[in-house]
Amino acid sequence: MTIDWNHFTPWSALIGGVLIGLSAALLLLFKGRIAGISGIVGGLLQRKERGDFAWRIAFVLGLILAPIGYRAFSALPESHIDASWGVLVLAGLLVGFGTRYGSGCTSGHGVCGISRLSPRSIVATLIFMGIGFLTVFVVRHLLG
Repeated sequence: MTIDWNHFTPWSALIGGVLIGLSAALLLLFKGRIAGISGIVGGLLQRKERGDFAWRIAFVLGLILAPIGYRAFSALPESHIDASWGVLVLAGLLVGFGTRYGSGCTSGHGVCGISRLSPRSIVATLIFMGIGFLTVFVVRHLLG
C-alpha cells in the first residue's frame, strides 16, 4: 500500500473527525440519542414517539445539505464508482440487512458505541470492518 502524498489531507480529515465526534456528543448530551444513521432514519419511518420527528428530519437534512454548503466554498472531490446499478442496489440491501441484524450501523456502533466503550459495539465494529476487509480482498484479488 502506498500513500498518495499529493492528495493526502490530514487536516481536513482531522477537522471532519472532530466535527463528527462533536455532533455525536451534542446529540447525546442534548437529546439523549445516539447518532446512528440507521436508527435515526428508521425512527422517521416508524414514527412511534411524538415530538421525535423534527430532530430526525433536521439531522437527515443536515446530511443532505452539508455537501451543498461545502460546494459553495470549495469544489467537491471527484468521485467515480466502478459498479453497476445492480451491484449498488444489492450492496445497499445487504448493508440495510446488516444494520437491522446488527442493531445499528457504522456511525452508531463505530463512532458512538466505541466511544462509550460498549462491548457490543466494539464486537460489532470489529466484525463489520473485518468482513469489509475480507470482501474487498476477495473481490479485488481473488475474483477481479
